[in-house]
Amino acid sequence: MALIDGFGREITYVRLSVTDRCDFRCVYCMSEDMQFLPRAQVLSLEEIYRIGRILVALGVTKIRLTGGEPLIRQNIVWLVTELAQLEGLKELTLTTNGSRLSQLAAPLKAAGLSRINISLDSLQTKRFKDITRTGDLADVLAGIQAAQDAGFKRIKLNTVIMRGYNEDEVLDLVNFVRQQQLDIAFIEEMPLGQIDDHTRQQTYMSSDELRAQISTVYPLHAVTDSTGGPARYYAMSDSLSRIGFISPHSHNFCGDCNRVRVTVEGRLLLCLGNEHSIDLKAVLRASPDDDKAVIEAIHAALAHKPERHYFDLANEPQIVRFMNMTGG
Repeated sequence: MALIDGFGREITYVRLSVTDRCDFRCVYCMSEDMQFLPRAQVLSLEEIYRIGRILVALGVTKIRLTGGEPLIRQNIVWLVTELAQLEGLKELTLTTNGSRLSQLAAPLKAAGLSRINISLDSLQTKRFKDITRTGDLADVLAGIQAAQDAGFKRIKLNTVIMRGYNEDEVLDLVNFVRQQQLDIAFIEEMPLGQIDDHTRQQTYMSSDELRAQISTVYPLHAVTDSTGGPARYYAMSDSLSRIGFISPHSHNFCGDCNRVRVTVEGRLLLCLGNEHSIDLKAVLRASPDDDKAVIEAIHAALAHKPERHYFDLANEPQIVRFMNMTGG
């Protein structure tokens, strides 16, 4: 029953989106005046749990909860509690902007969440507000501290570096994670959705540029350990912190892709950079007591998982959905 796509890649990792809504409006992620899904089109938490349960039975060993911002979804701790008990699930993680971690870090840890990734694109208060449009840096820093206090290990920061916005903070962010004993992944901006704040071709910075900049101060050594995602990690000889790079443009990572996504409207999205998907919500609701129909739909969908994505910064965007609709 293992999930094998047409290129022989086994699917062991799924990103489940619990909402398309977010309390930030990051300039690289969405437009300032977003239109979100009507609630009737959104999966219930029970439906999200059912998809997770079926996928784990089919060999998925890692689930990441995403959004939008997953911590604004009511009763998110209930979903974590239920998913964490699934036999065969080795890791249950979550990506958040950190704005609500002060209140939820301890309950999430108690519910069985394994790890947390926290988005942080600037350590400067005004710049943070400019990039997120609505975010408060103090809330996110307090959330990071709350996650540490709750006992989460290997907390990772996710940072999108954009030329002209925050490229001068790369070393500041590395120093911050070294001091706090965190990991960090620097991410090349994804060309998803039509934005009006900037041109992605002009703001693009490759992982190679960032790695070279960091290496002038902290020599980096490639490591073989992985979190099961697309990041390539490097270590520093005098720190336990790891520096990762997610490079959809400069170093395509599709060859060993082990991932699919489920959007909050119930589409099984087979590739971040393509529109190949099927409507699982329709199958779920047509067969509320029949997992076999859902299993058959998932297996049939894998035949359509493409070999790779093709991002072209000169002719953006190829994908019109925003990252909040994609699911992390």
